[in-house]
Amino acid sequence: MLKVIINGCSGKMGRVLANCVNEDSNLELVCGVSPQNNNDLGFKAYSSFDYVSENADVIIDFSHHLALDEVLSYALKTKTPLVIATTGYNDEEFDKIYNASKAIPIFHSYNMSLGVNVLLRLVKQAAKALSDFDIEVIEKHHNKKVDAPSGTAVMIANSIKEVLPMSENKYGRYGREAKRKENEIGIHAIRGGTIVGEHDVIFAGHDEVLEIKHTAQSKDIFAKGSITAAKFLANQDPGYYNMDNIF
Repeated sequence: MLKVIINGCSGKMGRVLANCVNEDSNLELVCGVSPQNNNDLGFKAYSSFDYVSENADVIIDFSHHLALDEVLSYALKTKTPLVIATTGYNDEEFDKIYNASKAIPIFHSYNMSLGVNVLLRLVKQAAKALSDFDIEVIEKHHNKKVDAPSGTAVMIANSIKEVLPMSENKYGRYGREAKRKENEIGIHAIRGGTIVGEHDVIFAGHDEVLEIKHTAQSKDIFAKGSITAAKFLANQDPGYYNMDNIF
């Protein structure tokens, strides 16, 4: 049985993940970590990794980018594989993740949905075939989401750049001189209501438009994707892993 620690256990995704872990007969939730109120979770939880004494086979992180140093420190100290599903990292924080992966197995993805990661593959194929089309990325999320654009929108733009390296990201448009430039990837963020997550990639050519879209209908898909990653990661050597390794 795979023993799991959840970092960010009192947040919305942490609670969804805890339910999914408890429903899986091959997993055991040994404890959670969150600086927020943990009294109503129904499982053992701590305000900091400083208080964790339980042994685990893997940590799944759905917390906040500012919690990175603490979770990396604990994972490195205990040699525990780490699945990172948190978004909003800057380049410096990403470098910390990559450097830590030289000592422990780390699985990192801005989106744990298997469907989104298939979308990334389709987008790369479309960008290669439709290199002269204008490309726009529109992402929609609930009104509580802090970072914009979403990590997934950035993943989509980066996947396009792998095929079209001259592309440049354009975050929104405003003003009298906002005409689209050649090689732009337009990225637009919409926030409202309780939208779980939608990502729409538009390829606009002469007299034709291709759209590739993914819609998340619940947060369960992200939790279950992270569990798939955890099961994969538990038997890996130190290194940096993502959804490409699973596929």
